[in-house]
Amino acid sequence: MNAIVLCGAENTGPLREVDPAPNEGLIRIGDRPMVQYVLDGLRQSSRIGRIVLVAPPGVVGPAIRADGVVLVPPSGHIIDNVLAALAHLPRDRKVLIATCDIPLITGRVVDGFLDLCAQREADLYYPVVERSVAEAQYAGVRRTYVRLREGTFTGGNLFLADPAIADTVAPRIRAFLDERKRPLRMAAILGWSFVLRLVLRSLSLFELERKLSDLWGIRGAVINCPYPEVGIDVDKPSDLELARRYLRKP
Repeated sequence: MNAIVLCGAENTGPLREVDPAPNEGLIRIGDRPMVQYVLDGLRQSSRIGRIVLVAPPGVVGPAIRADGVVLVPPSGHIIDNVLAALAHLPRDRKVLIATCDIPLITGRVVDGFLDLCAQREADLYYPVVERSVAEAQYAGVRRTYVRLREGTFTGGNLFLADPAIADTVAPRIRAFLDERKRPLRMAAILGWSFVLRLVLRSLSLFELERKLSDLWGIRGAVINCPYPEVGIDVDKPSDLELARRYLRKP
């Protein structure tokens, strides 16, 4: 299958305090930019063919080894960036979508996630990682967690999707993402009974999967993933410190 790496975000958040790189993907971890680790992890997988990197002009230069990678300028909204990347890929095979801020992924992690996805038929696969799994493998990791019936989980930044659904589902996901920072609007979209059950921690992974599937009109699959690397995205200084600490190890 093919892959898309999203690297369009400017470095204007908390990470700006510890690294002045203009783009999040260019933040240094050891001797390489963060996005290089993601590209290398995908290349290590035996399943990945073409890679499309969505990044501003000038981001990919001598510092980033992007041999054979198709470069696409960002369009602004994350959904527009995905659609722009899909225009350079065939629609007859699934595509793996990764953000540029998960530098701990490796070929083993990518292959393991794809093996789990292959056990089910779906249009969109979304990984979640249980808190105990993340903390057992990466001491000191700090994530945002949601407690469900089966345990306490954080979401991942690696998605597998069928490009055939892109044009239909893109407007629905765009609207969903645009409302994510407005609690009342989001509650109205999800339904108050659903939100109440989420607050009361009585929802199951299956119910979460069914809600998103119905909301977006697709077959969604929530994958309980044993690879915490897919959920450790670098978006604050403590995340960067953790990534630098573990990537220094042999």
